[in-house]
Amino acid sequence: MNDGREKVIARPARPELRSVFRHRAYRLFFTGQLISLLGFWIQAIAQAWLVYRLSDSPLLLGLVGFANQVPVLLLSPFAGVVADRLERRRVLFVTQGVMMTSAFVLAALTLSHTVEVWHIVALAFVSGTANAFDVPTRQSFTIEMVGRQDLPLAIAANSIMFNAARLVGPAIAGVLVAAVGEGWCMALNGVSYLAVLTSLALLRVERQPPRPPSHPLADLREGFIYVSTHRETRTLLLLLAGSSLFGTAYLTLMPVFARDVLHGGSDALGFLMASVGAGALLGAIGISRVPAKLMPAMPFVSAVGFGLALVAFSQSTNFLLSMALLVPAGLGMMGQGVSTNTLLQSSTTDALRGRVMAYYVMAFIGMVPISSLVSGWASHYVGAPLTLAIGGTVVAALAVASYLRR
Repeated sequence: MNDGREKVIARPARPELRSVFRHRAYRLFFTGQLISLLGFWIQAIAQAWLVYRLSDSPLLLGLVGFANQVPVLLLSPFAGVVADRLERRRVLFVTQGVMMTSAFVLAALTLSHTVEVWHIVALAFVSGTANAFDVPTRQSFTIEMVGRQDLPLAIAANSIMFNAARLVGPAIAGVLVAAVGEGWCMALNGVSYLAVLTSLALLRVERQPPRPPSHPLADLREGFIYVSTHRETRTLLLLLAGSSLFGTAYLTLMPVFARDVLHGGSDALGFLMASVGAGALLGAIGISRVPAKLMPAMPFVSAVGFGLALVAFSQSTNFLLSMALLVPAGLGMMGQGVSTNTLLQSSTTDALRGRVMAYYVMAFIGMVPISSLVSGWASHYVGAPLTLAIGGTVVAALAVASYLRR
């Protein structure tokens, strides 16, 4: 098994990434997702700036992040069961439609100058609930478009797509917020979902063979037993969860750093987030070029780099230096996420793929709401720099401890 997996992962990177686009279904889906992700990042920056402008509260920034991500923490195991039982393309139609509606409602409230923070919290929860079912379904749907042989290539291409949007979207958002306001950014995000829905309507994939009938709770139990008893899977997921819990605070607190530490505006926030995107894009590309024999070490190495970069960023008061330090932070964060995804999907059977990916999503995204809430609360009392410095130190220490005990 290991020899076969290494041959798939270790082929020359450039031809691999091109070859995945020979699948028509994947080309359609990739294009729709790229457009939608640009809209997503534009709204993410505009929404964070709107919350901080309305409230001047890091705590409320954390609350919005908590509302958006806590459904992933609570619902991911059930979403994995749904992804393994239902037709995944139809599930994605529903989840993408819900998120599009939420974006349009927030745009209408903002443009009519009636928006309040509680509106943003409520709509963030609605979008987060849809996202809890969307992400594991989307992750497990990839193999239906490209097949098992090209799956590692598609994982790398998906990560590059996500981070290319993260690189461009925030910079666009910073300019748009200053030029036309937050409401039009939300409206633009709503329109961008049409690209995904169109691609889903056009693509055709081979129907998966029906699964033997089983009780959903039995499926839930089977997924939990699998991830908890396989040592490599358990170690990777626990480290990823720890990195997300203690490390992703910097995303929640970025408006605080942009305005209060670095004395900038919405454009500064956009450029800081774009620096994270640049690093994450480099991480996604870099992981696609890592030899298979080194891949098992990459989650640990990436996590150490992520933690140390966060500590350095937390102490910077120079805008250009802060931008530079966010590049290795984004690289480490995404390097850990992509390498963990690749290792998990390479060793998981198709029958369990949705449920394993649900736990991956829970670890990578589901810890973010707790991180958002705790970091918002902590920074209210001890300040954003110290909060982030402590979190980065913990991430690096967890990575070293996990590697030594792997």
